[in-house]
Amino acid sequence: VQLQASGGGLVQAGGSLRLSCSASGRAFSKYVMGWFRQAPGKEREFVASISWTGTSTYYEDSVKGQFTISRDNAKNTLYLQMNSLKPEDTAVYYCAAKRYSAEYEYWGQGTLVTVSS
Repeated sequence: VQLQASGGGLVQAGGSLRLSCSASGRAFSKYVMGWFRQAPGKEREFVASISWTGTSTYYEDSVKGQFTISRDNAKNTLYLQMNSLKPEDTAVYYCAAKRYSAEYEYWGQGTLVTVSS
């Protein structure tokens, strides 16, 4: 599966953005999907993930209640709704997919989110 993330940009603190991740190829609905981010000078970190059907979601503690992950399997698209953005949310955001492995196998190219104070 090939992934392409979009929707990043410059936003003021307190603002919102919705990231999208379009998937090509078959069987999108069979992949567990996730969002990760990498801030300047830091390692990439997990943000959120969602099960095949979308019924189960998981979040990194710092984004719980602030970010919402969702998917539309009919459109082969993953989303990340980000509200109440803070400067520390500034990072390149990546979408990723895995099917049977414990590690994410497929990665998008990343989209930059910059939150100004």
